[in-house]
Amino acid sequence: MDILFQSITAVTMDRSAPLLTNVNLGISGRKITYMESADKPAPVAARVIDGNNKVLMPGLYNCHTHAAMTLFRGYANDRALEDWLFNYIFPAERKLTAKLTHTGTMLAIAEMIASGTIAFSDMYFFMDDVAQAADEAGVLANVSNAVIGLEKDTYDFHKDNVYSQSLNALEQFHNKKDGRIKIDASIHGVYTSYAPAWDQVMNFAAKYNLGLHIHLSETKTEHENCIKEYGMTPTQVFNRHGLFEFPTLAAHGVWVSDKDIAILGEKGVHVSHNPMSNLKLASGLAPVDKMLKSGVNVAIGTDGMAANNSHDLFEEIKMTSLLQKYALSDPTVAPAQAVLEMATIGGAKAQGRDHESGMLVVGYDADLLMIDFDNVRQTACYDPILNLAYSTTGRDVEMTLCRGKILYEKGEYKTIDIEKLLYETRQSMAIFTGDKR
Repeated sequence: MDILFQSITAVTMDRSAPLLTNVNLGISGRKITYMESADKPAPVAARVIDGNNKVLMPGLYNCHTHAAMTLFRGYANDRALEDWLFNYIFPAERKLTAKLTHTGTMLAIAEMIASGTIAFSDMYFFMDDVAQAADEAGVLANVSNAVIGLEKDTYDFHKDNVYSQSLNALEQFHNKKDGRIKIDASIHGVYTSYAPAWDQVMNFAAKYNLGLHIHLSETKTEHENCIKEYGMTPTQVFNRHGLFEFPTLAAHGVWVSDKDIAILGEKGVHVSHNPMSNLKLASGLAPVDKMLKSGVNVAIGTDGMAANNSHDLFEEIKMTSLLQKYALSDPTVAPAQAVLEMATIGGAKAQGRDHESGMLVVGYDADLLMIDFDNVRQTACYDPILNLAYSTTGRDVEMTLCRGKILYEKGEYKTIDIEKLLYETRQSMAIFTGDKR
């Protein structure tokens, strides 16, 4: 046995045994191989970690982000989505290079693993460089580059650099590296592309057996303009076009109707809820409670840092619960266990990894984090599940492991040269500000 967490509390996300106290949990290679009461004789391990006042839980899944947008954190704020996107972000993104994307992605990963996130679903440019960064850092990633096809009648996917990047990423990374990296196809949204582009992306996805990652009904403007143009909502347009015959991860779902929710549930579409981004851009509030009750798998994401400013998924977990309680005037909805499941097993389902990750059970991958409960935020604790949902921040994460490998421990990065990365980030900012810092 490689690692033994001794006499620790485990929040498992396994509904048959959601909370285990005073247990020993052992890891051999990439797998959880032992979990028994600490009252039993402990097996021999190469490293034993004292679990006193510590809590283990599955690693968090960030199911919608544009990781390299860490370079645009604070670049454009306090603007409506369409103004922010078309007048500020799109022009800045035209300056991106492969190297800048790698740097921005690595910066995002460093922030994520320090706050307990072991997996992310990315939709951004230079996807092969995003995949490379994820591979180097040792995390799980579903990587895509969204097609933006504003040329209704002339768009040719095969002439788009998305196509060449996708082929390269497929060859280098898809289901290789022990399956840590997966490649998805992607359509940015109903308002940035048309049916000919959708057909070409769907044909590509079918050829290589890929899932789809899309934006869906993020803003009222997007939703209502789609109804004006097509006589249907974005969900209904995409469904009629056959997109949902593919495994689909839909980001946002803020303005979905009851009919839309029924379609999403029937088609098995996964929805990434991104509450902080939706709040910052005043996009609205997704009907998460209604989606969950309709059988939709809802995961959680941060969106890009220009639209959020933090990759701390614990912020999203708490906000998800509080917003549903406020919107429905019901303190019982979106309870702690449910929102934690969204960020763990719900995320694993959205990435197609729930057969091996998202819970602390023997036989699953050792994708987990250890949280320090010996601090002023946690010491008054009657139920660790409640504290994780409502009191914990990323600062409480003491150790993050993916596939049994320690990526982060007590401020130390095991797979990232953090000083070099911060230097490269400061140099990169000059591209967008003209001012070296």
